[in-house]
Amino acid sequence: MSRPVAVVDIDGVLANVDHRLHHLDRRPKDWAGFFGAMGDDEPFAEGIELVTLLAHEHEVIYLSGRPERTRAVTQRWLASNGAPRGTVMLRPDDDRRPARQFKVGVLRRLAERREVAMLVDDDPAVCTAARAAGFTVYEAEWSRPNPTLFSAQESDGRT
Repeated sequence: MSRPVAVVDIDGVLANVDHRLHHLDRRPKDWAGFFGAMGDDEPFAEGIELVTLLAHEHEVIYLSGRPERTRAVTQRWLASNGAPRGTVMLRPDDDRRPARQFKVGVLRRLAERREVAMLVDDDPAVCTAARAAGFTVYEAEWSRPNPTLFSAQESDGRT
């Protein structure tokens, strides 16, 4: 019998992206620079501790709005920062939907085959949409979305 799934966001929950937000403050936005610096993100101790606790009784699925092309650096970052093993699900490179639509869509697909015990995310829009869809949500509050990051998630559909 499969263990229930804990779905955990990366940016803002496990990884501190503040050092790379300056790439998104300019016009045009420097997406290559933003994603190119993700390997240097500092971990949030609170997030790593939470996902480690969840891994004792749940299968961990890391669900991120990061594009699929960042899979290798994302997996290296998780491993080198003490995150427990888990499945990594990333946004298709050409998917520009708001983060709340992308993530709730993935949650619904997962729930068709598995028990989704909870979503851990820092984005209030994602958390609100997931709750409205009937999912249990733990809203990470150690990192509140910067307006620049929120715009990237909601308007640009890039992270």
